[in-house]
Amino acid sequence: MTAMPVAERMTAEEFLARPYHPQHRWERLIDGELVNDSPLLAHQQTGGNILFALATWTHAEAGRGLALMSLPFVLGHHDVYEPDVHWHRAERAPARDEEPPYPFPDLVVEIRSPGTWVYDIGHKKARYEAAGVPELWLVDTASESVIVLRRSAPEAPEFDLAFEPAGDETLTSPLLPGFALPLATVFGE
Repeated sequence: MTAMPVAERMTAEEFLARPYHPQHRWERLIDGELVNDSPLLAHQQTGGNILFALATWTHAEAGRGLALMSLPFVLGHHDVYEPDVHWHRAERAPARDEEPPYPFPDLVVEIRSPGTWVYDIGHKKARYEAAGVPELWLVDTASESVIVLRRSAPEAPEFDLAFEPAGDETLTSPLLPGFALPLATVFGE
């Protein structure tokens, strides 16, 4: 992980106004600092497995929303995150030609990278919670586990339900009726 400490924190508006550069596509703005962490192979495979399962589910029936990877979301004056995988309900999905910042996703998936995990389980989790994201999956490739955090009701002020499915269990979500992803498939090659 590379963080660039600065005397004055960058704002989300300044971050989004920067010109696109392919070498900086994994940058995030976390509490006003640029954080760059290129994902490892296990991270990419895991993200691909989750995205494939979500995309397959969304395409199986009309009105199931949109599953994507790495779009920027503004979660505060000094925070712009690009979740590894995310899903939007159909009525909240960004339009194909829409420019950032995009509407908050309904499901956020953050996958462990050596340099960003501390942010994922700390600052970013707190920002997702404060922004009203209904559900967050924290996927740990090192321990091959998933921590699921969700709200018991849309108006719940915080993630008040948390659980960790065992290795032989299946990931499901009340947001995704009929979606089922065996945990072993998440980490399979």
